Amino acid sequence: MSSTTLAIVIAAAAAVVVVVLIALALRTMLRRRQLRERFGPEYDRTVKAKHSRRAAERELSAREQRHEDLDIRPLPQTVRSRYAREWTGVQEHFVDDPDQAVSEADQLVMTLMSERGYPTEGYEQQKRDLSVEHAETLKHYRLAHEINGRTGERDTSTEELRSAMVHYRALFEELLKDDTASSGSR
Repeated sequence: MSSTTLAIVIAAAAAVVVVVLIALALRTMLRRRQLRERFGPEYDRTVKAKHSRRAAERELSAREQRHEDLDIRPLPQTVRSRYAREWTGVQEHFVDDPDQAVSEADQLVMTLMSERGYPTEGYEQQKRDLSVEHAETLKHYRLAHEINGRTGERDTSTEELRSAMVHYRALFEELLKDDTASSGSR
């Protein structure tokens, strides 16, 4: 093989390697952007918790896969109306017993999650499952859950309990809305 032919083969091989590397880099960048858009602030939280962007992205991809395997379903209008009435009742209880109302709000959110098809086997798993479709309101759930964990303690003020109700309501309304276009379509 002549030196010219060898140089052409080496240049062609190098060009193929460069194209493959560029394609892989573009694919990685696209996937990263998709995850950032889908998970919002949860993306950054997961990167920080995992101490590695690659590990965080594997975790978020695993969440997406688990979510695809869940039977998340929309609720009929009659069921959504019933839940809305139950929420109104929980809010009315707040006046007489704020601690109990926050506890009832937590239970109602979990019941609604379950009826929608989300597993409710534990708070950490709930957060991971909710993060796929409800990443923007997940911060509300975290804050409400943290306050609810302190209910009954002397340092939990009525204002904090009111705040917990507001946070629970944000997730509750997100779960309650008719999102048939997004459920099960991924």
